[in-house]
Amino acid sequence: MGSESFHQIIRGQRRGPVAATARAGLRLLSWPYGLAVRLRNRLFDRGWKHTFRAAVPVISVGNLTLGGTGKTPCVEYVAGLLRERGVRPVILSRGYGAEHNRNDEAMVLEENLPDVPHLQGADRVQLAMTAVEELDADVLILDDGFQHRRLTRDLDIVLIDATALLAGEAMFPRGVLREPIAGLSRADVLVLTRCDQTSTADEQAAWLKQRFPTKPVAKAVHRPMELVGPDGVTESLEVLKATPVAGFCGIGNPEAFRGLLTQLGAPPVAFRTFADHHAYTREDVADLTRWATDLPPNAVIVTTQKDWVKLRVADLGGRKLWALRIGFQLIEGEEAFAEMLNRFTTEGTENTEEGTEERSETQP
Repeated sequence: MGSESFHQIIRGQRRGPVAATARAGLRLLSWPYGLAVRLRNRLFDRGWKHTFRAAVPVISVGNLTLGGTGKTPCVEYVAGLLRERGVRPVILSRGYGAEHNRNDEAMVLEENLPDVPHLQGADRVQLAMTAVEELDADVLILDDGFQHRRLTRDLDIVLIDATALLAGEAMFPRGVLREPIAGLSRADVLVLTRCDQTSTADEQAAWLKQRFPTKPVAKAVHRPMELVGPDGVTESLEVLKATPVAGFCGIGNPEAFRGLLTQLGAPPVAFRTFADHHAYTREDVADLTRWATDLPPNAVIVTTQKDWVKLRVADLGGRKLWALRIGFQLIEGEEAFAEMLNRFTTEGTENTEEGTEERSETQP
């Protein structure tokens, strides 16, 4: 089952007896998955599974669902803000879909934050020790780290996509929840993303505040900044309003990308999607080239930075190819968010415990 078909089934977009049977089967599979997740969390909560504390503070940026909340722009925002304040952050990530030890997210961060190291690997505890001992890190940023509980964190930022209602969502594989919604009680701050792409952002914020009254809830948008082309050439977004635009992407929430193009006054005349973290092959490029030749001669093609860094071609079928660079911007709760990060810019970066040690820890 492909990624697009899976989402159509779980969202009820596919009808008929086959789709209904598939949904019933996925719900049955979600029960043992949910049980395993709850058991794992309980073991950590009660201190029965070991955790590790790094020699420097750890900030986690994660989510509750499978992809699509816009973590990479938020990680870039947090790392850039700390760097501006004289702190040396190092980003740690699992590296899903990595090729040659770097995945698309790492390549985007390297493009936009060339002075911030990014380590990828399955053992993030080992990465943390490497970052401290070899890269002199002051703060570690754990990318997609909410479910990675082996490494103790000092700040848990959890992103929630405002365009997809969280209430009533089911556990994977019947739905997109990685763990029960109650897991948000571990978070320090909840951030609703893409609030400009839906009319339900206020409704979601109210629901979160009612369900988790002690958690601050911030709102954010993913603001289009510029178009990026080969060799770092940039172009104004106004270009998109003067010519037909086509788009394609391989991300967790492709409809969010389509929505951004529409918001920019450039509703795509054609749009293609690939699986999240898709590794483009020569055959894919040839297929996209054939697709592009059917577009108007003056059309431009736009993709995401995550897709573009894996392609790096100047055009497809004679039509220019641009990447849309996205910036993370808080529109509500910015002051409280900044105060949390301020803890890691001065005396907050000092830790009384030296080295990285294994310990058994009970989470609050």
